[in-house]
Parts: sequence; C-alpha cells; structure tokens
Amino acid sequence: MPQQFCAEPGCGVLVGHGRCDAHASRTRVRLERPTYARAHRWYGSARWQRLRLEVLQAEPLCRHCVARGRRTPTHEIDHVIKHDGDDGRFWDRRNLQGLCKACHTVKTASGQ
Repeated sequence: MPQQFCAEPGCGVLVGHGRCDAHASRTRVRLERPTYARAHRWYGSARWQRLRLEVLQAEPLCRHCVARGRRTPTHEIDHVIKHDGDDGRFWDRRNLQGLCKACHTVKTASGQ
C-alpha cells in the first residue's frame, strides 16, 4: 500500500492510512467526548425551544446585519462564545444571539 501523510493538518508523518499513532488517539478522544453528545441532545429539548423562542422574540433581526445597517430576519440562534459542551455557556441567555442563515454560516465556518 502506498504511504501518505497523516490526515492531521500539518503532520508530516507517513502512514499507510488515516492518522499516525500520535494523532489517532487524540482523534478518538475528541469523538468520544460525552459532553458533545449530551449538548447535541439539548437542541431537541423543550427547554431549548423555549429559550430559542425567547431569543427570536427579543431579536427578530439578525444582530450582525443590524450592525451593518441591514434589516434581515433572524433564523438561527447562535452561541456568541462556543459552548463546547459546557452547560453554563449553552444555556446562558447572554451568550445567545439571533442571526440570519448567511451570517450564522459565515461565523460557524470561521470557527468562532
């Protein structure tokens, strides 16, 4: 089998497939984090639906668009600071903002 570089960005180790030994274990830890799975389920809860509605009512227009003088309806509820499975940041109303789909996509893609 031909050798290729480890799939971890910036790693120069040659492997047969996937990631080198050093990065394979870190990948498993990231995928197995129970906090992410638990947080993902929060989005389907009645509590989240109530909080989401509260944000939509308080911010019917996209916060980022309003800052640029545009009036675009809010469609997404965004965590200002990524929660990374932390329930305090997830449920904190002060950490939520209303964004349009376009602004939410751009912010999420930027890794913020």
